[in-house]
Amino acid sequence: MRVLYYQITVKEYLDDSWSAWFDGLTITHTADGATTLAGSVRDQSALYGLIDKVRDLGLTLVAVVRSSPPDHTAEPPV
Repeated sequence: MRVLYYQITVKEYLDDSWSAWFDGLTITHTADGATTLAGSVRDQSALYGLIDKVRDLGLTLVAVVRSSPPDHTAEPPV
């Protein structure tokens, strides 16, 4: 089974403490106050579950993007 990586962006600001409720996705914020949840999602059913949580909280869904996981093997710049 191949795990996919997704980024889900909502218009509202979510505190980092919401990460656990969103299955451990990483939370980052943009300058305009939007929140991006990013991480591995095991399948389409899990993705729809995350989108349902966004809906249940009354958040404004901006984007759902499938992307590549961050490359943690690259050496940091010197």
